[in-house]
Amino acid sequence: MKLRLKIFSLILFSYIFINGQNTSDSSLLKKAKLEIYDNPDKAIQIGKQLLKKDSDLKTSIEIYMLLSTANVAKRNFDESLKYILKAKELSQKTNDTKSQVGVLVAVAIQYQQMELFSKSLETLNEADQYLAKITEKTPEKYIETATIYAIRGMIYKSQSNSEIALEKFLISIENFEKVPVKKTTYSNMSVVYYNIGYCYLNLNQIDKAEHAFLQAINYAGRNHAKSLEAFALKGISEVHKQKHENQTALDLLIKAENLSKNTGDIILNEGIYKEMADNYLAMRQQNLYQLYNKKYFEMRFKRKQNELSSINQVIDNHNKETIIKSQKMESRYHYMKILSFAIAGILIPILLYFILKIRKQNKRFQKEIQQIIRTS
Repeated sequence: MKLRLKIFSLILFSYIFINGQNTSDSSLLKKAKLEIYDNPDKAIQIGKQLLKKDSDLKTSIEIYMLLSTANVAKRNFDESLKYILKAKELSQKTNDTKSQVGVLVAVAIQYQQMELFSKSLETLNEADQYLAKITEKTPEKYIETATIYAIRGMIYKSQSNSEIALEKFLISIENFEKVPVKKTTYSNMSVVYYNIGYCYLNLNQIDKAEHAFLQAINYAGRNHAKSLEAFALKGISEVHKQKHENQTALDLLIKAENLSKNTGDIILNEGIYKEMADNYLAMRQQNLYQLYNKKYFEMRFKRKQNELSSINQVIDNHNKETIIKSQKMESRYHYMKILSFAIAGILIPILLYFILKIRKQNKRFQKEIQQIIRTS
């Protein structure tokens, strides 16, 4: 798969409710959420610190989602998956529909990032069932609907079906725009516009692609999300590369590289280094081409290692789920077996009773008939 089809979607589950905490913990969690995009290590540090404290169920879910999001920012899918599955486990113990939808959407994004598309779509279908219970025309309904369409769009885009992906992304934008407090959606809209830009690039609609990337920069700037701005700058650089404006593309990529210094985002750095290598090669600057091509392959190798580790965890988790289902089926079969024996134990004596009773009646009738015959 081409690198540009790798999707940046961690922001899409950053909409986490903060309730039931004391003031200091609430402030720490808010601070951690602000650090997710540009300093995920700091967010992880705060999250682990909060986990050590006694928290209510809802707060614990929020912390696990925070830790999962921050690890996705670093492309550490193995750790991220561990935390999001823990959040899912806890969410099943609550009756909070909004929280359950949010966690399921986060799990779907995790699977989408790992290119486990069937698992992602399966989780989204489960989220749809909970989403239907949320009141219409509420901010939560709009946000989760927009996010679900965005994830489906990303899956179609990853499968090189840009036309359908574009339809999903535009519906996503429509729903984000309906949210009353726009500040909560700026980062999300930046991500979606970034993906819209690549859809247009894939469809060779260069001007529309550039406009979409500019929108992505605009919304990233409103939330001061440097990593999102870096992604969008990388996107615009590809527009200029296609126009053979290599120096302009490099200027944008250098700016993106500076913005992404603290993010630790492997895919972002991988994409920037690849584009820089391509542009230096086009300009016949062999030394710089070799330098950034080497950096690109280092990032690519690191990403592959992370993905392999994460897939192993998914397999382990799938095996655990299969064992649990098997145990449930075995337990159900055992219960049905006992029930069958119990029913049989009751029915058989009753049947024997009626059989014997009917036999006695038949014998009595036979005697009566014989007596009638003799007397006649």
